[in-house]
Amino acid sequence: MKMFGILTLCMLVGAAGYGQALDLKHLDRLADKASEKVDVTLDGSLLKIAAKFLSADDPDEAKVKKLVSELKGIYVKTFEFEKEGEYTESDISSIRKQLESGWSRIVSVQSKKDGENAEIYLKTGSADGGLAILCAGAKQLTVVNIVGKIDLDQLSELGGNMGVPKIEMEKPKPPKKDD
Repeated sequence: MKMFGILTLCMLVGAAGYGQALDLKHLDRLADKASEKVDVTLDGSLLKIAAKFLSADDPDEAKVKKLVSELKGIYVKTFEFEKEGEYTESDISSIRKQLESGWSRIVSVQSKKDGENAEIYLKTGSADGGLAILCAGAKQLTVVNIVGKIDLDQLSELGGNMGVPKIEMEKPKPPKKDD
């Protein structure tokens, strides 16, 4: 989703969060209806194994390896459908219900033109925090939950690795000084 890039850019202003996985099992029933699906489930032990394959000699891989060492899990579920209406508002509301207690919605984007809605939630200030991204379009539903100590400034480094979509973004240019 193109809004995912916008949301990721917005996330890069944050601080750190600590992890708690969301319960996304109820979404598994959507797999039969989807024309394409992505289901990434990497718990702490799998992340440690995956991190061993990242080179400490390659600067980009070293950044990802450091970031992953602080994580307890990465969970991504994406469903793409041939037609609208293959998932219901109750599928989304059950996720939002989990995010009502102690989570802060830090970004909300709604597009009437594209019919896409996206939200980013953060839970900070306690040991059971986390990060959740919910993107819902007419024919697509994506939920990302990253669990563990995360530095949102470094989160874009995870893109393209371990099931997290790669987002190409330009970093904001510093303001010009008036001479």
